[in-house]
Amino acid sequence: MKKVLIVEDDIEIIRLLEIHLKDLGCQVITANRGDVGLRKAINENPDLVILDVMLPEMDGIEICQKIRANNIKSPIMMLTARSEEIDKVLGLEVGADDYLTKPFSVREFIARVKAIFRRQKMDIMEPSSEKNAKLMEFDILSIDIDMRKVLLDGKKIELSPKEFELLVLLSSNPGKSYDRTKLLNMIWGYDFKGYEHTVNSHINRLRSKIEPDMSNPKFILTTWGVGYKFNEELMEA
Repeated sequence: MKKVLIVEDDIEIIRLLEIHLKDLGCQVITANRGDVGLRKAINENPDLVILDVMLPEMDGIEICQKIRANNIKSPIMMLTARSEEIDKVLGLEVGADDYLTKPFSVREFIARVKAIFRRQKMDIMEPSSEKNAKLMEFDILSIDIDMRKVLLDGKKIELSPKEFELLVLLSSNPGKSYDRTKLLNMIWGYDFKGYEHTVNSHINRLRSKIEPDMSNPKFILTTWGVGYKFNEELMEA
């Protein structure tokens, strides 16, 4: 049973989402204040957080930042009003996995939730061997896909779900360049046209965690005029 946390101050929306999530077989936890929602996100370890942007006490952007700062890897779907275009950008950049614009259809909501749950089960890369599907090692970097664990020189590195998926995708295909639009479609699962800079933000955060020298990246390289690739000179050990 999937555990879903809804952080929303509109009781009618909470009731609507709760009904349909329970129809999907989910256990639902709710909070109608930002500070309470953050506490439950930390304590309850939900499989999905549905997070409104406009909340009393603490807004959704701040909650999303704090969730990721606490190394909580739960996928986050943000809810934004139609006029809050900047919040969509900020939400994706601070670690949200998806967003829905109010008002939204129940059918679209259910489809997005199912897609998130599917992505939790799927490997986003196409491994070239059974060994690659489980463990990859590049110099001092080790990536255990089954355990969703990354080690840098023997030290565990905490990555958000999207950071991990980006790393796995790139490292599964060393030397292959991906443009930002392609990465958005493959990692986020939807066409976020106009939000390509979100990829830059996630790559920068990923580099800050795995690169010994941010000014001279060793693992994730920039392909000028295209996007990013994993360093093919560090072929798997």
